[in-house]
Amino acid sequence: MRVVIAEDSVLLREGLTRLLTDRGHDVVAGVGDGDALIKTITELDAQGELPDVVVADVRMPPTHTDEGVRAAVLLRKAHPGLGVLVLSQYVEERYATELLAGSSHGVGYLLKDRVAEVREFVDAVVRVAQGGTALDPEVVAQLLGRSRKQDVLAGLTPREREVLGLMAEGRTNSAIARQLVVSDGAVEKHVSNIFLKLGLSQSDGDHRRVLAVLTYLNS
Repeated sequence: MRVVIAEDSVLLREGLTRLLTDRGHDVVAGVGDGDALIKTITELDAQGELPDVVVADVRMPPTHTDEGVRAAVLLRKAHPGLGVLVLSQYVEERYATELLAGSSHGVGYLLKDRVAEVREFVDAVVRVAQGGTALDPEVVAQLLGRSRKQDVLAGLTPREREVLGLMAEGRTNSAIARQLVVSDGAVEKHVSNIFLKLGLSQSDGDHRRVLAVLTYLNS
C-alpha cells in the first residue's frame, strides 16, 4: 500500500510513518499543510504514481481550521479512486458531512485517539485504500444523533436493505440498477422509500444519502 501523510505535527507525522512502514507499507511522502498535499498528489499523479490512500489532519497551517479537510474534498473530486482518511482531534460534524457528501467509497474519518489502537488504525488505512469505509463511532453517533438507538432499519424491505447496502459502497443509482438488473426508476423508488422510512425529509437536501448510509453503517 502506498500512502501520503499530511500532518503539521512533525512528531505525529513521523510516528504515523513508522507505524505504517513497520507493517510493510510504503509512505511515499509526508507534508505539513493542505497546499503541499495537493501539490504532492498532483505531481505523483503526473508521474503515474498516484498513491492508494492519503491520511490527512483536518486542521493544518496556515489558519489551523479546515485546510486539511478542504484539501481532502478537492482530492476526492479530482481523483475519485484515491482513498482519503481524515484524522481529527474532535468530531467536526460539518467537515465529516462534507467529506462524505460525494460518496462513502474509499473514505474514512477517525479521531486521533484511535491512532493509539495501532492495529485498528492500520486496518482502517488499509480498508480505505481498498475502497472501503472507516468511520469513527463517535463521528457516526454525532452525525446520526445519539437519540436514534432503535433499529431504524427494521422497517425496510429486504430489497430496500440491499439497495442501501449498495449505496453504502458508494454506488450511484445507475450502478445499483445494473447490479440488481432493474430499471433506474425502480432504484429511485426504493431510494425514496428508504429516505421516507428513515425519516429523512427533503429539507435534509443532498445530505440525505449520506445520513442514510451512516444509518446503515451504524446498524
